[in-house]
Order: sequence, then structure tokens, then C-alpha cells
Amino acid sequence: MNNRLLALTAFLPFAASAAKFSISAQPFGEVDGKAVELYTLSNESGAKVSITNYGGTVTSLIVPDKDGKMGDVVLGFDTVGEYVEKSPYFGCIAGRYANRIAKGKFTLDGKEYSLAINNEPNTLHGGVKGFDKQIWKAKVGNQGNNPSLMLTYTSPDGEEGYPGTLKSTVTYTWTQKNALRIRYKATTDKSTVLNLTNHSYFNLAGEGSKTVLDHRLKINAERYNPIDSTSIPTGIAPVKGTPFDFTKSTRIGKRIDQENEQLKNGIGYDHNFIMKDSRDGKIGVAAIVTEPTSGRVLTVKTSEPGIQFYSGNFLDGLEGKGGKVYSHRSALCLEAQTFPDSPNQKEFPSPVLRPGETYIQTTIYELGVQK
Repeated sequence: MNNRLLALTAFLPFAASAAKFSISAQPFGEVDGKAVELYTLSNESGAKVSITNYGGTVTSLIVPDKDGKMGDVVLGFDTVGEYVEKSPYFGCIAGRYANRIAKGKFTLDGKEYSLAINNEPNTLHGGVKGFDKQIWKAKVGNQGNNPSLMLTYTSPDGEEGYPGTLKSTVTYTWTQKNALRIRYKATTDKSTVLNLTNHSYFNLAGEGSKTVLDHRLKINAERYNPIDSTSIPTGIAPVKGTPFDFTKSTRIGKRIDQENEQLKNGIGYDHNFIMKDSRDGKIGVAAIVTEPTSGRVLTVKTSEPGIQFYSGNFLDGLEGKGGKVYSHRSALCLEAQTFPDSPNQKEFPSPVLRPGETYIQTTIYELGVQK
């Protein structure tokens, strides 16, 4: 009865002078006895994004191709139970610390903190129960003619080993120009480390399609972080003359199988690319992805100093939405971030957040077509 009431009352149509949009909500199951909801933000053209408050997860992103045909360009599942049981971080908010921290340890202000180890021998994406596995409080709204969803979560002091009670807000805004704008804000009552990102898996030909090896990628980075065999950065190196040079638009599959120690360590691309040396808050273009058959283009803009390019190396035939099979390298991720293992590598941008400070991060995924 309550679920039916939610479905009937949560459709919120909005009209503005220049454009129309809608927000709908529906039940998406339960996790640990708590109700989970799925919100869909639609713009005037009919393009839409669906997001669940379980992990702040983007479950679908439906946009037109060059012929105007709508298609879903992110991987995901049909039920929340599948996200709980088998998701490789599809579409979620990764935190408290996205990416890896070496050996699950860091020292802050002279005190060593031990974190949950969930990617032996390291901590990955916040630990065993990171932000991707939390139920966030949701509030729908709008920013002008654009529908929005604001999610909030308070992480208690000591959760997964991290210090400080951390209050986080993540606001998704879906624009009339088919851009998903994600704005992160957080405060803490004790000095801590923080690195938030979105972990959407994209295939611009449509989820469940062929591999992304024919997608073309440009990354505005002349440097990257080489990694060891456990995916921890070992320093900073130039991309020039290596398979990591995406300063010009390049087919992803062109060099992915070359004999190269770094490609071996990542089992393909799974590396942080460096746009700048600090978190200065300025938003710039980090990467541009094009897919020749559909004509779709993804432009990633961010305020963050780094972006992790992951070429779907660990996808292995996982069954996703509608029974589609997600095969090896059938998606890519572009995760805006502070560098991996920054708490232990002082030459990297600082991930430290102190009481009285506010963490602010903006990342925008713009979907368009080639002209």
C-alpha cells in the first residue's frame, strides 16, 4: 500500500516559461529492511537519467544518437538486489575515499589510521561498506528549468576506519542540454581525508553493445600516475611516447594490448591522468569520448586535478539490465578525483579536510552528438 502511494504521489511535473521537465519516483526494493527509491529526471526533449538513493547510483542515462534514436549509455541492473549482490560499483558515489589507499593505512597529524581492506592488500572506494552501499536521504527539486535530486548522508566517526563525522551532500542536476551535473559538498568535525567521485560505466553505442575499443578518447593530460602490481601509484610520468598519450583523440583499442608494464599492471587502462597539481576549484574539460557508429559524444568537465580512466578490464560476462551481457571491456569509466593514495604521497594534491572547511567538487557529464 505504501509503495503504491509513493508511485502515485511522487510524480512531480514542473513547467517553466522556456522549458518543461519532470521528476518521478518509484519503489526500487529494500535493503536491510529499508525502502529504496528510484528517481527519474527528464528534460523537455525526453532524455532522462535515473538515480537510486542506494549509493546515489546512476542506473540509466537515456540520450539520443545522431539519428535522434534514444538509447541507454550506462551499465546497470534492473533491481536493487543485484546492486547489493554483484555490482562492480556501477554508477555509484564512491567514498569516503574513491580509488585506493595503500595497505589500508594512512597517517594524519601524527596518528595512524587503519581502514577496512577490501581490495587485497589495499582499501578501495571507501572500504567494505562505502558510500556506494549506503541509503542516502533524497530530496527532489529544480535549478531553473533543470530537474535535480539532492542526496545527503552522514558518515559517523570511525566508519570503515575513517576519522570524523562527515556530512555529505551530492546534488544531481539534469539539464535541458543533456548534461548531468554532479556537485559534491562535505564538512567534518575532525580532520579527515576525502575523495568523492561517480563511478558510471559508459558505452556510447548503448549498454550491452560491443566493446568500447572503437570509442575514441581524448584526455587533457600530459602526465599520469604509473602504478605497481597492486594498482598503487609509484610517482608521476609523462604520457608522451607511451600508450597513455591521449592528448589527441585516439581509438581506445589502438594500443591497449601492447607489451607494456603499465598496461600489464592495470590489465589495460586503469590509471589516473593528471590535469593539474592542486584542487583549485576551476572547472575545465578533462576528457572527450566519441563513438563513431552512434555519433554520440561524451564531454567530461571537472574541478578535480585528476581523472581515472578505466577500460572495463574486469567485466567478464556479468548479466545486467534486461539480461544483457556485459563482456570484457564493454564499458569505460572516467572518474574525476584527487589522486589515488594521496593520503600517503605528499607530492600529490592534498585530500585532507579539516573542521571549518567545506569540500566542494563539481563534475559534469555532457552528452551530445558529432556535428
